[in-house]
Amino acid sequence: MVGVRIGVLSLQGSVIEHMDKLRALENVEPVEVKTLAALARVDGLILPGGESTTISKLLGQFGLLAPLSARIAAGMPVWGTCAGMILLAKTLVGEPAHLSVMDITVRRNAYGSQRDSFITYAVIPDFASEPLELVFIRAPWIEKVGENVRVLCRIDVHIVAARQDNMLATAFHPELAGGHAVHRYFADMVRQSV
Repeated sequence: MVGVRIGVLSLQGSVIEHMDKLRALENVEPVEVKTLAALARVDGLILPGGESTTISKLLGQFGLLAPLSARIAAGMPVWGTCAGMILLAKTLVGEPAHLSVMDITVRRNAYGSQRDSFITYAVIPDFASEPLELVFIRAPWIEKVGENVRVLCRIDVHIVAARQDNMLATAFHPELAGGHAVHRYFADMVRQSV
């Protein structure tokens, strides 16, 4: 099996939890990404949950916004969880987009405030054949997808996971749930790209 370096954008958010999940996988070297040099070293990147506006501002301050967009456009696999999904979206409801690379329209805080956070379970066939624990914290959802975007999961009528080529987006937090299915799926995406 091919060894890969998977970065976790380490400016703000659930960095440690993603790093721990990656460490549990075989042939995966987790890398904290805070600099252009670190970004250049990785084969794929996770944009963690956190606060999307803060992460976007820090990407700008650290000089990472344009280089990250360019790497994603060039085919580097990227996975955005919650705030990371917001960062990837081409369109945000009622506000300007950030990286604007994935053909999805996202509504921030769609499920409500912190008090409205919840856990549910669903089978997502691309990730696993058994139900996965899905942790939603002040979560967004996807309101609309472009024609090249494949919907992976809906909760009720709302899209909460999707993939477009080298880009994966989840409204929920697999790094805070049991198991490693989604991290394993992303690691396979990265392996297929190297």
